[in-house]
Amino acid sequence: MDGFGPLGFTPDSLAQESLRFQAKLRAGLDTLHQVHDIDYGATAREEVWRDGKVVLYRFRGDRAPTARVPLLIVYALVNRPYMVDLQDDKSIVRGLLERGEDVYVLDWGYPDRSDRYLELEDYIQRYIGGAVDHLRHEYRMDGINVLGICQGGAFSLCFTALNPHKVRNLITMVTPVDFHTSDNMLGNWTRGLDVDLFVDTLGNVPADVMNWCYLTLKPWRLFVQKYVGMVDVLDDPKALEDFLRMEKWIFDSPDQAGEAFRQFVKQFYQGNGFLKGGIDIGGRTVDLRNIDMPILNIYAEQDHLVPPASSKALDGLTGSDDYSELSFRGGHIGIYVSSRAQREVPQAIHDWLAQRAR
Repeated sequence: MDGFGPLGFTPDSLAQESLRFQAKLRAGLDTLHQVHDIDYGATAREEVWRDGKVVLYRFRGDRAPTARVPLLIVYALVNRPYMVDLQDDKSIVRGLLERGEDVYVLDWGYPDRSDRYLELEDYIQRYIGGAVDHLRHEYRMDGINVLGICQGGAFSLCFTALNPHKVRNLITMVTPVDFHTSDNMLGNWTRGLDVDLFVDTLGNVPADVMNWCYLTLKPWRLFVQKYVGMVDVLDDPKALEDFLRMEKWIFDSPDQAGEAFRQFVKQFYQGNGFLKGGIDIGGRTVDLRNIDMPILNIYAEQDHLVPPASSKALDGLTGSDDYSELSFRGGHIGIYVSSRAQREVPQAIHDWLAQRAR
């Protein structure tokens, strides 16, 4: 029998699909019994510095690092940093360690009501600055290498502009620079937000509010399609664990310190301060022209949170005469966890740093 409509459905094909779907669901009941607590983190680590809830971890690979200069990874506030070390086969950290880099990651912790009045100065000068100063002291060197990711990249740009002598090489990954590009849906939404009313009402910004905003950027894909697709892996314990681990990361989000959130929205999302000026960190103006060290700017071609144009706007704003860009064929999450990312991203970072080792 010929199929009905442009998709070619027939009663027999629909019946077979229904039976297959039911079989997957039955198998899923058995598979779920085989799945234990979902853990994350593929690499051994040790705490080396702490300031309150903020912790600096050193990651240990199977061999000693060969890089002379440590690499500090600064992640965003809105999610947990273990995305860069999610599991054995999805770990940018492990890839860097295997290539001889000496890797540190700053963990922001979980802000609570006592952190309501933390400001951007605390995150940038106190926490990033404290971690950088610790590494400078331990390694007895003036500057270290910094890799800033997403919002952590914006923070790293601010820190480096205010303290250029403390950073030897700067890498930004999926970092927003121009917050007013036409394809930046999050930026367009946030520009109309009464952030004073928002923060004065809520205090700290609940993680669930932030997650809802991000999910509604791609509602069909993130609310429906991925959960329908999950049925296809219900009979595969490894694939199901991978799915659940990613879900755990998505919803394991910290609340946002209210005052820092207010300042970030006003100065970056609404004021577009990197391009228009006006970013003030603890009474000091951020001037990207102070950044005179080598810069590698990595962006994702299909990034729906930080469009390529937003990241590429960094070109020409700094005082560096050694500026490079690297495009990655993937999205905002794929740049950490895809198979392509494991092959390409750590190698590109390592090669770039090795060429500038001195």
